[in-house]
Amino acid sequence: MALAELYTELKQGGYTHTCEFHYLHHQPSGAPYPNLIEMSLALVQAAVDTGMGLTLLPVLYERAGFTQPALRDDQRRFATDVHRVLALRDGVRAHVANQQLNNISVGVAVHSLRAARAESIAELWRAVKDDPAPIHIHIAEQTGEVDDCLAATGQRPIEWLCNGLGQGIEMDARWHLVHATHATRAEIDAVAKTGAGMVLCPSTEANLGDGLTDLPYWLEKGVPMSIGSDSHVTRDWREELRLAEYGQRLIHRKRNVLADPTRFGGSTAARLFEQAIHAGGLAAGFERWGIQVGARADWVAIETDSSLDQLVFSSPALSF
Repeated sequence: MALAELYTELKQGGYTHTCEFHYLHHQPSGAPYPNLIEMSLALVQAAVDTGMGLTLLPVLYERAGFTQPALRDDQRRFATDVHRVLALRDGVRAHVANQQLNNISVGVAVHSLRAARAESIAELWRAVKDDPAPIHIHIAEQTGEVDDCLAATGQRPIEWLCNGLGQGIEMDARWHLVHATHATRAEIDAVAKTGAGMVLCPSTEANLGDGLTDLPYWLEKGVPMSIGSDSHVTRDWREELRLAEYGQRLIHRKRNVLADPTRFGGSTAARLFEQAIHAGGLAAGFERWGIQVGARADWVAIETDSSLDQLVFSSPALSF
């Protein structure tokens, strides 16, 4: 019921599809459920019941930190290895195909570089090398993670991933870097060369005090930027876009930082909205999206004659 309520609230906030990092594959004791995909099916059913599109991302999660050999006791529910991630993916895909659930798909995720060994990430990458589904990873969210990665590897997180983790990993457009808050311009340049995207989560990053990324440079380099709610502190895309722009205004002490005067009629909100729509389709693994033949018909009705700028930068009381 709680899952269905969350997806209902997300739909009320204007979301029609979610990419779900899925951690809870075990009972609280750490013992596996009798059915390997039991918790995955709970997410699938919640999406079906509410009409939410879902890209399920079973998460590789095997250690508590860069120098830790295993998970803590309170993390036992999250434990996975490459074999289990692939088994979860394949089990859910078989269920989706059997039930003909057209709005449900499955990719994979790595919790973070600190939570999975480089060798395991490389093993997972090799296993999905010919799979077009998306690959998501939390990365460079907090300065502590950057410091720990530097201490353990001599490289920053995004730098290390772009260099293949010493395992020959080659990033491409299937990869989506969630948060990517503490990225240098050299790292952003490296990501741009791979075709990978980044997933900005403004309300969560603000709530946790993570910091602000160099969003103008990400956009300048053409890196696809999608929007995530992550911890679901906020469940409204307008608030996420508003906070993304306002954060940049505060740090740069300028207005309309993310506007492009040569496109979108100079509208800040229109640029961010189009970015989120385009990159969101990539992050979800869609072959086609938007208003075109073969794409899913996702529509959001807006009860106002307002422009996108008015909708994003005015009161949240304006409703769909």
